[in-house]
Amino acid sequence: MAHIKRGDKVKVIAGDDKGKIAEVLRVLPKKSKVIVAGCHVVKKSIKPNDNNPKGGFIQKELPIHISNVQKVEEA
Repeated sequence: MAHIKRGDKVKVIAGDDKGKIAEVLRVLPKKSKVIVAGCHVVKKSIKPNDNNPKGGFIQKELPIHISNVQKVEEA
């Protein structure tokens, strides 16, 4: 398993975001997944609440399997 930590730059090597280079926001080691900034983004509807009285949509990054990312060495 690659030793990927939060803050590392990674390249997505599979899926819809293939080829993107971005930063790791969070690592989920028990599920072998990572959350990468700007990759695997979905729109999620939210109900009205105190913070957002009108409700609406938010964009959220979902986890990607760790085997679908490759650590990028910065020179």
